[in-house]
Amino acid sequence: MTAALLSDLLPVTPRLPVLFVGHGSPMNAIEKNAWHLTWADLGQELLQRFPRPTLIVCISAHWLTGGSWALSGAAQPATLHDFGGFPPELYQCRYPAPGAPALAPALAAALKNPATGKPLNVDWERGLDHGAWGVLQPMFPQADIPVVQLSMDITRPAAEHWALGQQLAALRERGVLLVASGNVVHNLSTLRQGMGLNATYRWALQFDDRVANHILAGDVQPLVQFAQWGDITEVCHPTHEHFLPLLYAAAAVVPGDRPRFFNAGFQMASIGMRSVVWE
Repeated sequence: MTAALLSDLLPVTPRLPVLFVGHGSPMNAIEKNAWHLTWADLGQELLQRFPRPTLIVCISAHWLTGGSWALSGAAQPATLHDFGGFPPELYQCRYPAPGAPALAPALAAALKNPATGKPLNVDWERGLDHGAWGVLQPMFPQADIPVVQLSMDITRPAAEHWALGQQLAALRERGVLLVASGNVVHNLSTLRQGMGLNATYRWALQFDDRVANHILAGDVQPLVQFAQWGDITEVCHPTHEHFLPLLYAAAAVVPGDRPRFFNAGFQMASIGMRSVVWE
């Protein structure tokens, strides 16, 4: 992170938290369920206890790129309804937060592609996917904090996602709130409707417990090796995009941070909603 960028565009602030949010079903954005209400309470708490963020940088499971990483640069990002089969009211939902077109190129130049050392790309057309707006809308309903999304290069190994997350840590002392959005467990093929908040499978509980124990112990580096945890990873994450955002958040943790869980539980049995704020 260049000193010029930090001093000229993002003045020093008290360090802001870093969040990993289990976003679950897109319907959580509009249903006043336990997940939604906790997001709303957390957003109010953050604005009361910390300086108002200058910028939110969001890493979502739903923006995947191949061969490079990118930052969104649109001045007014569209609300993307990147899902199907939901009620009409969900498609009517808009989150009109501004982007940060003046900041995005500078951030892209300062953050380096872990594979090549080159600056990141800027996507001037990209809107906010539901992994971003679906949690930000309940947290910050005024939609008046600029939001930039960071894509994930899905072709790269977990260690490189971690390395980019480490670069993001410096932004926390420059008025930037880091929000990573995914799920600790995510298997859509084993969903079961009508399940309670904590009704799930043994394998899902085992995986969730393992992740939680690493976080509580402050031993988050082993999360990078999640793909080598054996068959349990294959059933909890048939694809890896919903776990990878956790690596960005955990990598941005600095000495002195303490984790606090919220929304621990499961949605429809095989979507792990465990979320964590480090501060």
